[in-house]
Amino acid sequence: MGSLSSIIAAIALLSVKVVAATTINNNTYEYIVVGSGPGGGPLASNLARAGHSVLLLEAGDDQTENLNVSNWLNFNLAGNDPATRWDFFVKHSDDEAREARYLHRTWRKPDGGFYVGMEPPEDSTALGIYYPRAGTLGGCAMHNGCLTMNPNDADWDEIAEMTGDDSWSHENMRKHLVKLEKVHYNSSYEHGHDGWLDMTMLDPGYTTSADAKQLSQFAAQAAGYSASSASKLLQRDMNGAQPDRDQLVGPFGGVSHINPNGRRSSPGYYARDTAASGKYPLTILLDTLATRIIFDKASLGLPKAIGIEYLHGKSMYSADPRYNADDKGVAGKVFASKEVIISGGAFNSPQLLMLSGIGPLEQLTKFNIFPVVDSPGVGRQMADNYEAGILSLGKRAVTGMSEIFPNFWKSSTSQLGIRDIYMWCGSFLFEGFWPGFPNRPPYFNETYGPAQYECAMVHMNPRSQAGTVELRSADPRDVPAINLNFFKDGAEEDLQAIYEGAEWVRSWLSKVDPSAPDSLGPFQELHPCEGVIGKQNCTVESQKTYIKEQAYSHHASSSCRIGADGDKYAVLDSKFRVRGREGFEW
Repeated sequence: MGSLSSIIAAIALLSVKVVAATTINNNTYEYIVVGSGPGGGPLASNLARAGHSVLLLEAGDDQTENLNVSNWLNFNLAGNDPATRWDFFVKHSDDEAREARYLHRTWRKPDGGFYVGMEPPEDSTALGIYYPRAGTLGGCAMHNGCLTMNPNDADWDEIAEMTGDDSWSHENMRKHLVKLEKVHYNSSYEHGHDGWLDMTMLDPGYTTSADAKQLSQFAAQAAGYSASSASKLLQRDMNGAQPDRDQLVGPFGGVSHINPNGRRSSPGYYARDTAASGKYPLTILLDTLATRIIFDKASLGLPKAIGIEYLHGKSMYSADPRYNADDKGVAGKVFASKEVIISGGAFNSPQLLMLSGIGPLEQLTKFNIFPVVDSPGVGRQMADNYEAGILSLGKRAVTGMSEIFPNFWKSSTSQLGIRDIYMWCGSFLFEGFWPGFPNRPPYFNETYGPAQYECAMVHMNPRSQAGTVELRSADPRDVPAINLNFFKDGAEEDLQAIYEGAEWVRSWLSKVDPSAPDSLGPFQELHPCEGVIGKQNCTVESQKTYIKEQAYSHHASSSCRIGADGDKYAVLDSKFRVRGREGFEW
């Protein structure tokens, strides 16, 4: 083990080109951070910039110069790129009949390829509902659509009230936003201009696309504004500090974490540049899968996390499409003198905790894992936003293919009386995820064409937070079993909210005059209610059934959630410290 620090430095140099590393006792750092995504990447970088020696472990490699990644408009290509993607497959419920009705269910064919649909070839194996993640430096911020919205103020305040920690209040959390952002658009609200995360407001096409102008005007009117106000609404700052922010509905300006040239800005670049500068004690160890947290067996009192066991090698995790079970990798250990920080995401963080003996006792004993702490909340009460789209076809091609604009809406069933539907509208196709998305199966070489128009809706703050992450085995290379348990609780209220969002969109799409010269309308809706918009004859229940069975998601959270003292399912306290352990944060 005496030469491990030089091995780490050599590997990191090959991967990141330039690495600054300050180690203690050869293979010991002050901090070890597992996962380089939106949580771990900035944290590791900031700790190093503050002078602390940090080791950042990332299971993937560096794809920051991959054009599928760096050019944000290629996000669908990034999501399908074998160099970046991890393939997870989830369930939405324990109802097999309901799972079988999911239109884009994915199967493994006998030849090893994927089939997407409801009539798989004979002897195919059902995998589930595709849930793409990114295994690369920067995590899922390297393949996402770059849309950037600060949560509703009430979301932050709820955490502050629940934990009694006022540092979570929306006023205090906004200070962090201002510190990290580098805003490139005009706003009447306070913003940061010197941070590491570029923020740019997208052009909604109001002045260049007659279709975009007309539809945004109709949306403004449907939200209670005048048509003439649409151009100003499309410049509204969705990340501003408006006093009534949680109540504001209708069109907004779309903010993305890209620079003005369209280059993605993300934690991957921040971590890479921090290490490559040579000024900060950050070591990045790529192609390194964390397999177990090491605890100090000699410590008195609470177990203390002191290090990480890992496997080094390409594509060590079986979610990687390039995975080879015969390649066993090289095992190693590294140690932290201060803290071990786990930031592997909603699926991999609870998996690593359970593999290390922290989790529900029945999960640990099932796989003969020595229990360090019985923590029943690990991998439980996972939340996700419901997503659904109202997809239609115009009478002709929609002009301005890239002109999209966001909207907010408030349903009658909103839990807190605040806006709860967030959507992006434009000429695109987004019906969920499957291998080859967004192109349609079975050939994955086409969408619905230039006449397609969609408002992709996100239901915020769903009532059901019953998702689970469970081990399939004690093998750290195996993916966990994931059940999102959609609509397990509060189904009627949440389905009503999404239905009302679709109805609101119809209310303004139906305003397009089909008799006008070169009219875009009437729109022919494909789902959730097929027919000419404004003339459909679907029941409310049939639409809710469609939404319930075809909803999708990609914002899983809270699988190791924060909670109040005394809440046995609260894995973390308000400072991200794992309850029942020392020297250990998530």
